[in-house]
Amino acid sequence: MTDWLLALVPAYGAWIIAAATFLSCLALPIPSSVLMLAAGGFAAAGDLGLTSLGVAALAGAVLGDQLGYAAGRHGGAALLARLEAAPARAPVIARARQMMRQQGAGAVFLTRWLFSPLGPYVNLIAGATGQPLAGFTLWASLGEALWCGGYLAAGYGFAGNLAAASDFLGAILGLMASGAVAAGLGGLLWHLAQRDRPS
Repeated sequence: MTDWLLALVPAYGAWIIAAATFLSCLALPIPSSVLMLAAGGFAAAGDLGLTSLGVAALAGAVLGDQLGYAAGRHGGAALLARLEAAPARAPVIARARQMMRQQGAGAVFLTRWLFSPLGPYVNLIAGATGQPLAGFTLWASLGEALWCGGYLAAGYGFAGNLAAASDFLGAILGLMASGAVAAGLGGLLWHLAQRDRPS
């Protein structure tokens, strides 16, 4: 399916990218990251406009997030329970629940680009638990902008060399994840040191 979708990118450009990011935010198996890398490469060759691709990718992702949030808001716990009945989904939803409990809005931001397989389920949980729509939209949009911008820019910078662009992004995301973990551990150690310090 990936090859077929890649063949559509030069013909349909921004439309196929918007559709891909929208559907991937609904947990459908669409290779949206690969399509954005390819679209960035076509933009580098002058076949597509980078700005229109960026707007389309972000619009599709934000609309997908909003639909997922609305489904969670209206379907609530019953919808999540039905999804959790599928053995393949249950551990992913459990991890998404844990992230939401621990990080709240931070989980919304991080699951757009760093822990993206959890993103569609975080959307549902955010809606089902009544997270304020304005805050959800803000953090989801910021995360989606990072995701879409990163992949399109990498595809553009590597002129369509998908393997090189993917390796580069993997290294960058790994560094960012390591930095986030280090910052979290540092904050925890500081908190423990402050708590145990004699007054």
